[in-house]
Amino acid sequence: MNGAALAAEAAEAGSNGLLANLAILALAGFVGFAVISKVPNTLHTPLMSGTNAIHGIVLLGGLIVLGGLENPSIGDQIILVVAIAFGMINVVGGFLVTDRMLGMFKQRKDTDS
Repeated sequence: MNGAALAAEAAEAGSNGLLANLAILALAGFVGFAVISKVPNTLHTPLMSGTNAIHGIVLLGGLIVLGGLENPSIGDQIILVVAIAFGMINVVGGFLVTDRMLGMFKQRKDTDS
């Protein structure tokens, strides 16, 4: 069964849709950890820059969803605000760490002259 069929089956599950989505999230977390743990240290900076861009897209998507909902419930609003806050923390923190890591490769100016 491919990913699209699994997603369609999860969407049709009705009340079990949340449980299916949580199971997919947990499996994606395990797969992501397995993949990232195999990345060599020299590739962490470019990988972090790429994931910062992806989280920027996620942040924009959360803002669009929050603004596009008509009569959202308080639960939907809370979940979206928390997702946007975590996304923003991840984007800003990731770029700060990336900038600091890239700063280690810059040549320092001599102050003795």
